[in-house]
Amino acid sequence: MPVKLEDRPIEQVKEEVIDVLIHNYSHGIISNEAFERRLDAVIATSSHQEMVDQIQDLDAAPDDTLKKHKEQQFSVHYSQAPAEDSETLVNILGETERSGVWIVPKEIRLFTILGGSTLDFTDARFTSSNVTVKVMSILGSDKIFVPENVNVLSKAFCILGSSKNKAPSVASLHAPTINIEGVVILSELSIKLKTTMKQNFVAFANKMKAMFEANSKT
Repeated sequence: MPVKLEDRPIEQVKEEVIDVLIHNYSHGIISNEAFERRLDAVIATSSHQEMVDQIQDLDAAPDDTLKKHKEQQFSVHYSQAPAEDSETLVNILGETERSGVWIVPKEIRLFTILGGSTLDFTDARFTSSNVTVKVMSILGSDKIFVPENVNVLSKAFCILGSSKNKAPSVASLHAPTINIEGVVILSELSIKLKTTMKQNFVAFANKMKAMFEANSKT
């Protein structure tokens, strides 16, 4: 006997509904405007029924191709390549940026004095399920961008400075955890997503639509 809709985990229902929306948009069944409008409604609501209402008139059978590409796109990227146990970045009247595809060590030591730094984990390759970022910032500005599929724990201590953690940290227990600790003096430390959930899903849906259209012409 099937479980009642309202008794199912709401995140699971949301994922299934979004899969159906992406499937129908990428196959040209609904327009871009309809896709984004329905996606907005699904992301905004906390009602099981309101989510399901967005796909009542759609084909509810996402194909294996979409599921495979989605897993590749949204799963955490782990690397088998050896990485240093620790890495030290020093910014004195200067600026450092780590972004794109890079191997994340188990520990990053970040020293900033009258400078700035950017650590972007969005496309990074993790080698450990636990990463520690130790920050010492004086009159500086440090930015840390994280993807939605990692958890973030911030324990930075501020003296006449600010530390803002806007990362949702609702990933699964098996996702990597980035632990941020240290001291921020007359500085600013910001931790946030580089792209929103909606932006990620729209970009993926457009990618799949382009792929299916290209395949249909061959």
